[in-house]
Amino acid sequence: MFSQRFQRRVQVTRHAVERMAERDVSDELLLKIIDAGSIRQRDATHLWVWLDVEGRADNLLCVVLVLEQAVVVKTVMHHWELLP
Repeated sequence: MFSQRFQRRVQVTRHAVERMAERDVSDELLLKIIDAGSIRQRDATHLWVWLDVEGRADNLLCVVLVLEQAVVVKTVMHHWELLP
């Protein structure tokens, strides 16, 4: 996978692959979240990206990313809630 937003290859950790399987998140949906979702940065390299996915009961999906030479997907969360 390649992120157009970040212009980097996407690398998914084993943990994130397991969470994707549990939450029925395809590679295509993961890439859509990464490239089209809203962003909140923790610092220069760590961020959360989330997207409201219509038609899902757990519609607010979030991925935790680390920007390195690749976009590293650390985990995938559902029923996520943005806190101030």
